[in-house]
Parts: sequence; C-alpha cells; structure tokens
Amino acid sequence: MDVFGNLALGLAVSFQPINLLYCFIGTLLGTVIGVLPGIGPLATIAMLLPITFGLSPEGSLIMLAGIYYGSQYGGSTTAILLKLPGETSSAVTTIDGYKMAQQGRGGPALAAAAIGSFFAGTVATLLIALVAKPLTLLAFNFGPAEYFSLMVVGLVSSIALASGSIVKALGMIFLGLLLGLTGTDIYTGAARFTFGVRQMLDGLEFVAIAVGLFGISEIMRNLEQRDGSTGSVAKVMRLMPTREDFKRMIAPMVRGTAIGSMLGVLPGGGALLSSFVAYTVEKKVSPHGKEMGHGAIEGVVAPESANNAGAQTSFIPMLALGIPSNVIMALMIGALIIQGVVPGPGVINNNPTLFWGLIVSMWVGNAMLLILNLPLVGLWIKLLQVPYTVLFPIIIAFCCIGVYSVNNSSFGVYQITIAGLLGYVLIKLECELAPLILGFILGPMIEEHFRRAMLISGGDASVFATRPVSAFLLVLAAVVLAIILLPAVTRKRNEVFVEET
Repeated sequence: MDVFGNLALGLAVSFQPINLLYCFIGTLLGTVIGVLPGIGPLATIAMLLPITFGLSPEGSLIMLAGIYYGSQYGGSTTAILLKLPGETSSAVTTIDGYKMAQQGRGGPALAAAAIGSFFAGTVATLLIALVAKPLTLLAFNFGPAEYFSLMVVGLVSSIALASGSIVKALGMIFLGLLLGLTGTDIYTGAARFTFGVRQMLDGLEFVAIAVGLFGISEIMRNLEQRDGSTGSVAKVMRLMPTREDFKRMIAPMVRGTAIGSMLGVLPGGGALLSSFVAYTVEKKVSPHGKEMGHGAIEGVVAPESANNAGAQTSFIPMLALGIPSNVIMALMIGALIIQGVVPGPGVINNNPTLFWGLIVSMWVGNAMLLILNLPLVGLWIKLLQVPYTVLFPIIIAFCCIGVYSVNNSSFGVYQITIAGLLGYVLIKLECELAPLILGFILGPMIEEHFRRAMLISGGDASVFATRPVSAFLLVLAAVVLAIILLPAVTRKRNEVFVEET
C-alpha cells in the first residue's frame, strides 16, 4: 500500500502542468538529439545543465531524465531509416531495422521500437518504485567507512565503462580525482591546485568541465570525421505492424525488458550493454533466430526494449545510494548538487516529491514518446537532412551562453574552452572520458567520507577493514579489479575498442 501511496504522490507531482511541460521538452529534445547522429545524450545533458538552474529540482531532473531515455528512442530512427545510429545503444538496431526499411517495412520497425520502449519503460518504472526504498533503508545503516568503500567499488567498476587500455582508464580516474579536489580544503581552508587563480578557490565548475569534455570535444571530433554530406533516407510506407508482427514482438519485448532491467543497475551497464546482450540472447532463443540479420522484427524490438529498460533502471543506484552506475548518472548527481540536493539515501525522505515525481515522470515521458514520435517521423526525416556544419556553431554558442550565465563570469567560458581542448586531446590519445568525469564527481565525496571515518576512528585506518560491510565492499572492489585484469578480459576490451574506433 505504501508503494501505491508513493506512486500517487509521484503522479501528483509529475502531472503538475509545469512539470508536464518540462517532461515534454526533455523527451522531445532527447528524441531530436537521438535523431541527430554524433551528439548523443551525454553531450546534450552536459550542455543543457546551465538552463536548469532556474528550474525547480523536480523540473530539472524530470527534463534531464527525459533527454536521456528520449534519446534511446530517437537513436533508433536514424538506425532504421539511415543505417546510422544516432545513439550508440541503437547501433545493434541497424542490423535488422535498416533491412526492414529496405524491404519497405520501415514504418513497422519504427513502431516496434516505440512500442518496445514504452513497455520497457513502464516495467522499469514499476521496478524502480519497488526496489528503491528498500535500498535506501539499507543505505541508512552505512557510516563514513562504508560510504568510502562503496565509492571505491564505484570507481573501480567505472573502468568497465572504458574500452581499451586499463592503464589509461585508471589514469583518467586519477585525473578526475585531482580535478575534483581543486579549490579550498573543506577542513583546513587551504587552497589546493589553484595556481594562484582566485576564481578557482571554489573549485572547477562542474557544468563547464562537463560541457567542455563531452560537448565541445565531441563537436571537434565530429567536424574532423564528417564531410558535410547526408546519407539517403529510406522511405516509410505504412506505419503500424501487422497482427503477425505483434505476435512475434511479445516474447522478445519481455526478454529484452528483463535483460535491460537487470543490466541497467550494474556499473558500466546501462543502455549500451543491454541492447547488445538482448540481441545476442534473442538470436539464440527466438524461433525466428535464423531470420535475424535479414530484417526480423525481433532484432528491433528486443534491443530497443532492453536499452530503454537499461537507461531507466540505471537511476536505481543513483537515486537510492547516490552512486552513479554510468557517466550520465554522474551528470544527474551533478544536477542534484547544483540544485542544493545532497545525493544519497536521504533524498527519498528529505525530497519525496523529487524522488517519486521523477520516477512517475519516466512513465509519463514514455507515454509521450509513444504518442508523439510516430506521427513526427516525417519531421525527423527532414531534420536528418540539415548539414552538421549549420548545427555546430549554434550548439557552441548556446554552450558558451549557458556556462557564462551560471555565475555571470567569463571564467566559465575559459574553463569550457580548456576542457574542450583537453577532451579532444584525450580522445586523440585513445583515452575514455567517462572514468574521468566519474572521478571528478566522486572525488570530493570520497575524500570527505575517508577523512570523516579517520576522524571518528582517531586516525586508525583499520576501521575500513574491521567494519564488516566496509571490508566486504573493499574485497568486492579487489575482485572486480582482478577480473578486469584477466588476460581474456583485457583482450576483449581491446577488441571492443578497435571496433568502436
């Protein structure tokens, strides 16, 4: 009964006209970003963080979340019609989706993606509502030592977000930690890594660093790779699937939702891993597995259900524990901090309208995606024909205006410029940026909990090993690190990196 009462509170918050508007804006922007190849939800959320300052905490998170799961659907449009995934998690959808479009069945493929996403979003929303509160009650038994160890697990697990060299991934984590510790020491008041620059006493601006690393560097990379031309868009005839299509969609949709719901919670999981695993499983267990790769509707609905479920269940550790399961959740934690909300298990009690409003808004947003996006297919096709050389100056201008508006200071623009150049150089050096931003977000938190645990224990470092939960988490971190260092895992990471580049 408590769950239904909480969902009723969430309904009341999410159905407020202003929050409905933010949800609509978020899902619409997310779809547009998913449709436009090369931008992605990560860069978009980073670039739009400044405009959320004037919003309520509920409105801010509802809009940013809408961008995230909206982009999962939008990415399937270009994957199906152009054989060019707008979002990385939609890459596997191109295999069967584009084949269906070539066969004149692009409409049913788009409809299957939308229906699968809506079903998965509904199930994932209910799952979050059921498990989030028990997790927060468990987290209330955590002290500083347990939180420190939990964040160590998060940092070690974040290596799974990167492909290629493990040494480079570790280097990115330590660089992120150093950047996060810039500013004034919270206990002694001493200036750290400021190089005499007064504006850096309050630390580096999260928004400027995020926008520079993921927005400006991505634009620079896209300009380097693009020739300004657009591909041919497959024609869309009839839109709705046949009765036989619906029958074939049910089982893959359920399996994809289950896989995405489980993998989304894991560090490094989320939408990308979920979609690939769902496609692989479907190819093995589906009665129509031999047709996959040649235009099977199962090859569209299974990964699209999985990536939407994975995108939404990745909110569970972020909301319940204050620990990001992927880099986009790290940006969400940054958005919470900007709004003056302390991330962690206290959110559910201190900000119940934010917590439950965000959860229910995910279902509302998925309903909006289902209702709005299928009639707008023609508009998305037109949007695909806009040259990137027209889009990127507008994007950069809005980035600079947004970062300047944070403190009405040009220093933020300098930060975004330096961060953009740094991000581009790191990309050219084949370094992943995701561990860096996770280290930047978690650095101040991990320092605070470490020093608080040491103060409480009187300087006895054995507190991290003598407290059972803390010791278990540190052993878990060591096991995860050992698995990542296995030769077979290292070879697989290098193979994935080669495929991505």
